[in-house]
Amino acid sequence: DERLPMASLTKIMTYIVVSENIDDLMNTRTVVPASVAEELEGTGSSLAEIQTGEEFSIYELLNLMMVPSGNDAALTLAISVSGSEQAFVRQMNLRARALGLTQTHFANPHGLDSGENYSTALDLAHLAQAALQNAQFRLAVSTKSITCAGRTLTNHNKLLWRYDGCIGVKTGYTRHAGRILVSAAERDGRMLIAVTISDPDDWRDHAALLDYG
Repeated sequence: DERLPMASLTKIMTYIVVSENIDDLMNTRTVVPASVAEELEGTGSSLAEIQTGEEFSIYELLNLMMVPSGNDAALTLAISVSGSEQAFVRQMNLRARALGLTQTHFANPHGLDSGENYSTALDLAHLAQAALQNAQFRLAVSTKSITCAGRTLTNHNKLLWRYDGCIGVKTGYTRHAGRILVSAAERDGRMLIAVTISDPDDWRDHAALLDYG
């Protein structure tokens, strides 16, 4: 129940809000605004290397956000859906309240460090549980690698290769937050979710937690 930074696990909620606001993910297209590069310049953050003026479908941007954890893709999606980052963040927080995530608050769509961007292990587990009800989300977070928008993307979640039955979900890291991981695995018709925050040995710990469950 401790409130802690959630880094790129923020993008789980970004995916939910985008998918609930765009009916046709494949055919709805948008252009990367100049403000994306301006905001993320010098942050040293995880990027999908998309460029100002490039055009993508929302589906492509969702994959660019979830598979290589592109902060630039997350910010582009937020602006495309709501007109501004601030308006999108308001939607994220309203959705968090609707899901009963009482110890969670979003300050941005990508997860870069902010004292106002926090959650708990329990809330993140519930967030992942809600997101996994979305078939396209499940496909994105279980994808090991994909060719998308002319790019070959590789998932940061090593459990997809290392753990039998792993179906996702999301990695996160900032220097302030440390290594954060929410994982999910299915065996014999049962799905379990594990969450660790600021855990330097998360691959091993998640395997142990999921084996125990």
